[in-house]
Amino acid sequence: MADLIETYACAPSTERGRGILISGDPKSNSILYTNGRSVIIRYLGNPLQVHVYGEHSYPVTVARYSPNGEWIASGDVSGTIRIWGVHNEFVLHKEFRVLSGRIDDLQWSSDQLRIVVSGDGKGKSLVRAFMWDTASTVGEFDGHSRRVLSCAFKPTRPFRIASCGEDFIVNFYEGPPFKFMLSHREHSNFVNCVRFSPDGSKCISVGSDKKGIIYDGKTGEIIGQLSQENGHKFSIYAVSWSPDSKQVLTVSADKSAKIWEIPENGDGSLKKTLECPGTGGVDDMLIGCLWQHDCLVIVSLGGTIYLYSANDLDKSPICLSGHMKNVNALTAIESDPKVILTSSYDGHILKWIQGRGYCGRIEKKDNAPVKCIAATGHEVITSGFDNKVRKVPLIGDNNEAEENVDIGIQPKDVTLAIDSPGIALVSTESGAALLNGLKIISNTNLGFAVTASVISPDGSEAIVGGEDGKLHVYSISGEKLNEVAVLEKHRGAISVIRYSPDVSMFASADLNREAVVWDRASKEVKLNNMLYHTARINCLAWSPNSSMVATGSLDTCVIIYEIGKPVSSRVTIKGAHLGGVYGLAFTDDSVLISSGEDAFVRVWRLQPQ
Repeated sequence: MADLIETYACAPSTERGRGILISGDPKSNSILYTNGRSVIIRYLGNPLQVHVYGEHSYPVTVARYSPNGEWIASGDVSGTIRIWGVHNEFVLHKEFRVLSGRIDDLQWSSDQLRIVVSGDGKGKSLVRAFMWDTASTVGEFDGHSRRVLSCAFKPTRPFRIASCGEDFIVNFYEGPPFKFMLSHREHSNFVNCVRFSPDGSKCISVGSDKKGIIYDGKTGEIIGQLSQENGHKFSIYAVSWSPDSKQVLTVSADKSAKIWEIPENGDGSLKKTLECPGTGGVDDMLIGCLWQHDCLVIVSLGGTIYLYSANDLDKSPICLSGHMKNVNALTAIESDPKVILTSSYDGHILKWIQGRGYCGRIEKKDNAPVKCIAATGHEVITSGFDNKVRKVPLIGDNNEAEENVDIGIQPKDVTLAIDSPGIALVSTESGAALLNGLKIISNTNLGFAVTASVISPDGSEAIVGGEDGKLHVYSISGEKLNEVAVLEKHRGAISVIRYSPDVSMFASADLNREAVVWDRASKEVKLNNMLYHTARINCLAWSPNSSMVATGSLDTCVIIYEIGKPVSSRVTIKGAHLGGVYGLAFTDDSVLISSGEDAFVRVWRLQPQ
């Protein structure tokens, strides 16, 4: 049995030039955001407490709590809305197709009877309001000619709906049933976000023209704007009201967040500018915000979530971050506390501390996609899709110390001889290269299609797997690889090979879903019939005491086998990662780390059988 004890959540999906919309629970300190097909529920008081809803068939774009906090409505790129319960294992209430294209925003009415959505689609169906339990339409929403980026429901009677988008227009509708009321064209660029104040007295829209325009909540007439003095220098992507309806928070591509005082009538005046920590790069643009009770939540283009105290704006923010793309490689470093390194397809390497979560990024000179990762206590070795092997210092953020070597062809695998500092084996499409530091000491054409490899801890032996399912064992003498055995058991291309920590065994797995444990000395099969996955095996890991081997698969499952026991006594973690498991590592004999296509990293405690 395996218990999930920690979840290192993915970051929100972001897109340059677009704001993102996050929402909060009206009754607790949890927030919602989306990544891929997942809706993430994040508890601000405990960042390691995370819940995930992954039932959408298409990438999710927005999710909102109902006013009573009991339901969540989430919309995706296909125009589908799913309404599901916060409790009772996310029971599905209803599913509706409400737009013909992507849903960009979604809001509930305060009486919880209606939902309004906006986005992209054909013809005039860019905004729609409907009853939450029947999906019956409650109005006509003319007046937009292009994608509608944001919509809002006035929380008090008489009800109003506001919408804005790429046609530079802000529209107001009265109802129900809703019909066109009036239109404003004061913005000169995309209008990115519109929001009513919690008391319903005012409404504000912000856009890529750097303007914020304030409206009367009931009449829709303009009553002021955000002061241009000390205003944002670039596009404003999102706005959120304070609970008392007297202030708003805005975020911008100029990498700043600003808090504004909003009077009963007249222009909003700047109260405070928040400069979020960062390197000053494009990823530090701010594209999402939420005033959640006494917490200001700000999101950057790079996916970092900054949490400020609304009661102490001078206090440094708490920073939460995670991967945005498939976490395709993972390694654990023997240390106290336990350190985990993960890399994702977009080239980011993140550092986590077991028990604490996110601990920073390993800065590289570029964001070249990372395929494989290995590490010692002081440096990280990566191979990527750009044919290079890189060595990046693990201590500090001095990426000027980074070194790299061009292998000349895309690396398939990289492993370190941990007892022989500096020695690494890099396999390529048809060969293997031995490295000392980052100097290539030999590059051997092996004469077959290579798919995986490993080097022994002392650097004396290498095992290379092929597309034909064979394992080739080589002794290493100086610069040469001498073949000493060919092992045949697999019926598919080898996907991964790893030595046991005591080096008495090694395990291999293939794309035909089978894993095999071998005795190193005799080259005999020690544990076979490990055929319980339903799709290819992507990764495997040994426990430190060499008593267990875990495999991760495209079938979303992790299976743990115990050496010396029948495979029928295996432990299966079902649905470990939506989309497949791509990384595994043990941090001790009872704790397993996994990563996957869903951009999550999870920590599991294995219970004695």
